[in-house]
Amino acid sequence: MHIPDGFIPLWQCAIYFLIAAPFVYLSLRWANKELDERKIPILGVLAASIFAIQAMNIPIPWGTSGHMVGAAMAAIILGSPFAGILLLTLVLVVQAFMFGDGGITALGANILNMGVICSFVGFYGFKALGSIPVKRLKEGYNALSFNSFVAAWASLFIASIICAVELWLAGTFPLAEGLLFMGLYHFVIGVIAEGVITSVAVVAVVRYREDLFAFASNYLPRRVTA
Repeated sequence: MHIPDGFIPLWQCAIYFLIAAPFVYLSLRWANKELDERKIPILGVLAASIFAIQAMNIPIPWGTSGHMVGAAMAAIILGSPFAGILLLTLVLVVQAFMFGDGGITALGANILNMGVICSFVGFYGFKALGSIPVKRLKEGYNALSFNSFVAAWASLFIASIICAVELWLAGTFPLAEGLLFMGLYHFVIGVIAEGVITSVAVVAVVRYREDLFAFASNYLPRRVTA
């Protein structure tokens, strides 16, 4: 989903930078307020994991590339969409400047798509699904796994559709073909990668570090202390 240089006119790139900038600023404020010695290690692990996973790109006809993003996973685990925005911004900046993965002029658009949209859709999708009454099986891990899977899948799919629209507005690709291939590829990637990996990661974190998970009380029974 990385948009390279030259795919979007510079004046449109400037608009995407202006849209993304306030969210990046708010993510820095979130980090200054919320990050502590408990969360910094897991943020680092998530950043390294996402950087590695995004290296596995699938070329897409009438699109850019397909891969897992990971913003929803970070937002859900760390309890804020701004966590996902911060993490993806850091990853995308390093990729663009050091490895040429994604354009420097298109950095604003890439942050908007993979950072802002994926994080907000994933986080609030997960939150909305968690408010639906479900039968809690195995201490709620089934519901936790399902909700994180659906939210992560939706975050990737919606972001890919928006990316296709941006490329059409830029005059780079035709709309129908862009929507078809970007949507189809990311629908599948969302199922076999984004959804599954996010689901496994969220459940693993909750099992071993329940204290870090903001939504633990929504899924797990309260611990009875003597």
